[in-house]
Amino acid sequence: MKVAVVGATGLVGTKMLQVLAERNFPVTELLPVASEKSVGKEVEYKGKKFKVVSMTDAIAAKPAVALFSAGGSTSLEWAPKFAEAGITVIDNSSAWRMDPTKKLVVPEVNAHVLSAADKIIANPNCSTIQMVVALQPLHKKYNINRIVVSTYQSVTGTGKKAVDQLMGERQKAVKSANGEYPMAYKYPIDLNVIPQIDVFLDNGYTKEEMKMVNETKKIMGDDAIRVTATTVRIPVMGGHSESVNVEFSKDYELGEVKQLLQTAPGVVVVDDPANQQYPMPMDAHEKDEVFVGRLRRDETQPNTLNMWIVSDNLRKGAATNAVQIAEYLMGKGLLK
Repeated sequence: MKVAVVGATGLVGTKMLQVLAERNFPVTELLPVASEKSVGKEVEYKGKKFKVVSMTDAIAAKPAVALFSAGGSTSLEWAPKFAEAGITVIDNSSAWRMDPTKKLVVPEVNAHVLSAADKIIANPNCSTIQMVVALQPLHKKYNINRIVVSTYQSVTGTGKKAVDQLMGERQKAVKSANGEYPMAYKYPIDLNVIPQIDVFLDNGYTKEEMKMVNETKKIMGDDAIRVTATTVRIPVMGGHSESVNVEFSKDYELGEVKQLLQTAPGVVVVDDPANQQYPMPMDAHEKDEVFVGRLRRDETQPNTLNMWIVSDNLRKGAATNAVQIAEYLMGKGLLK
C-alpha cells in the first residue's frame, strides 16, 4: 500500500514512521511529505533513506492513505485536496475534530462509525484519547454521568522546541537571557508546573480543556456526559498522566471495574497499592497501551470512582492511534 506521511520531519511525523515500521503496516511505497523548505531532505524508514516530497507531488502519486501531522492550518488547506484526489486522510491536528461532517475516532471506542466514504478522519487530542480508551468499557456497563479530569502533560505534547527548552534549562539551571535555547513557554518549565495548555477562552478554560470536554462527548457518542477539565504542563518526557473522577448512574463493585479494565482492548491495569505499583510516564514511554491504576471509590458521593490514567502521548495519543485507524480501514477493505 502506498502511504504518505505529511509532517514527516516533526516529532509526531517521525513517530508515525516508527510506528508504521514496528507494526509492519504493508507500506509498498513511502511518501514522506513536509514543508517546502524540507523538500529533498531525507528521512529514514526501516533502515532506508527516503527523500521528502512536496504536497503536490504526494497528491500526484495517489497514495491510498495520508497520515497528517503538520498543524491545523496546513490540514485545513491540504487535507481536502488529498481527499478530492481519492486519498483517505487521517489527520492529527485539531482542524477537523469538531466538524459535524467528519468522524473523530479512537479505534477501541468507535471505529465502527467509519465507512469508505470517510476521506478525512480526525485523530483526537492526545489527552482525550487515553481517557476514553479507559472509560469506554465502564460507560457501557455503568453509564457515565460526569467526569472531572486534571491532566499532567508531557512537554513532548508541545513539540521539539519545548523539549529543547526543558533540556536547556536543566543543563544551564538558569533561564536563558541570550537565546541559548528556545522558549516554547512564557515561563520556565523545569522545576515548575504551568497550569495552561493552549490559549484561554472567554469562559476561563483553555482550548485544551474544552477539547477534552467536546471530544469526549463526540467519540463516546453521548452528549449527556458532563465533563470538566484542568490541563497542566509538567517537566516530564514519557507521556501524559490524568487524575480522573468519574460519576456513574449505576453503582459498581471495585473488583468488577478492575476486571472490565483488564479485559478492555488497549488497557493495562497497574494497580497494586500494597507494593506501590501504579502507572507512571516513565513506564508508558514507547508503549502503545493505556495504563490505569489507583482505582478507588470516591467516598464523598455515591457511584463515583477515582482513577489514574497514563499513556505515551506521541504514540497512543497521536501516531499509534492514527496508524490503528489505517489498520482498521485496511482490515475492513475501506481503503481504495
